[in-house]
Amino acid sequence: MRKLFRFLALSVVTAMAACGGGGGSPGDTNLPYKITVRVDKNQLPINLQGEGASIGAYARYTTTLYVEAREGDAPIQGGEDIFACAIVQGLDSGSLYYLDGDEDHEDDDGNALAYRSIVLDANSGSASFHFHAGSKAGTARITCSVTNPVDKQVSSASVDVVVGAQTGQPANVIASAQAPGYLGSRDNTQNIRNNVAISALIMDDANQPIPAPVAANLQVSIRPFGASAGARLLAGSQSGSLIQVKTIGGEGQFSLSSGPSAGVILLELTTDRQDNNVSNGIQDAVTQLMAVSVHKALASEPLAITDSEITVTVGLPFSYALTAQGGVPPYLWSSDALPSGLTLSSDGVISGTPMAKKGTYKVVVTVTDETGASLNKNLTIKVEGELAIDGCSSDVSAPCVLPAATVGQGYSYTLSLSIGDPTIPVVWTVTGTLPPGLTLAADGTISGTPLAPPGTYTFVVTAKRGSLTVSRQVRIVVS
Repeated sequence: MRKLFRFLALSVVTAMAACGGGGGSPGDTNLPYKITVRVDKNQLPINLQGEGASIGAYARYTTTLYVEAREGDAPIQGGEDIFACAIVQGLDSGSLYYLDGDEDHEDDDGNALAYRSIVLDANSGSASFHFHAGSKAGTARITCSVTNPVDKQVSSASVDVVVGAQTGQPANVIASAQAPGYLGSRDNTQNIRNNVAISALIMDDANQPIPAPVAANLQVSIRPFGASAGARLLAGSQSGSLIQVKTIGGEGQFSLSSGPSAGVILLELTTDRQDNNVSNGIQDAVTQLMAVSVHKALASEPLAITDSEITVTVGLPFSYALTAQGGVPPYLWSSDALPSGLTLSSDGVISGTPMAKKGTYKVVVTVTDETGASLNKNLTIKVEGELAIDGCSSDVSAPCVLPAATVGQGYSYTLSLSIGDPTIPVVWTVTGTLPPGLTLAADGTISGTPLAPPGTYTFVVTAKRGSLTVSRQVRIVVS
């Protein structure tokens, strides 16, 4: 919906109310006017979808306001332009609407127009209008006034409407570089700028900017990848491969300078959901990767993709920035389906935790430069490792047969898991019934002295390493 905001000064509309007549009982009176404003719903959700104003059961983001004026105990007489109402403080994204079907209050397509202040006719001393929530959380104060035509005294009343709520806890980081969005290498001969300003916006769960922090709440680091050698981050007195900055209105700003090499600089931007503070350590990281390309020259060679093969390991977090050369940067990337667990961002970063089966995958990646020229290339992604417990067959549908046990003789076998982050210990649990006399320890050791009766025992063991969980059927024959 096209929205048109008409700003009418409150003083002007108040004067209109004074000139509109309709005030009071017949004859002269000194009775004061009393005005009230009430709202149907005093709290609305944030209108993240940009849905238009409406009325009825499905008007999630619109509420009705009722204004009434009395002279003593009787309603004031009706008339034109009696009430003046405006959003006087609080939100700058909410709007007032008539929603009365009047063509003067609609655009050429019949869509209701949005206002910050309005004037209303009085019918039996009353009128109604509407407030519609925008994309910003907070409290809007709406004030309505009426002028007594006898003594020219202005009476007013206000009501507050709360839109959404802010959690104040970071949920995502969005970064963008100033135009042109790429860098020249430090010693390039085409006078391509080798420093670019970058803005990072930290938003909470309701997609609202994080409020002003007490300390640095954004950490930016250069990953040792591609053209990282010699590159540095700059923010005030800070200079190096890692900086920490405070956001203003949810936005943190810094700059990136290139080194002597061409390629891609991969940035890692992190905030702390735990306390919105990275200066005291990071307890609950919220991270975003950003790739910035570096060039020795522009348009001196045709568009090309330098990558041809990458290798990933099942269960291990992975990130890699694809590199393009030639053409006219910046570049946009896309691809067909990647192995399960991996995604490709528009700036060429492949990231995620691979969960696909071991094997070789052929993926077509596409790069498009600023002129619209595109290039496709086959990229080989090798997936190593298996979602399996060491010592078991690769067929996850078949039980993993462990060494046989004998009643009355000591038994010990230790399970192991080779995938995932080796610095994180594995915790083992069992579901089902182990052979009598045997137990499973948290370190994966099945031990004890088997008791009667003999037989074949099948159960399920689960290995958990961080966010990685693997379960397999296990079988032990007791003779």
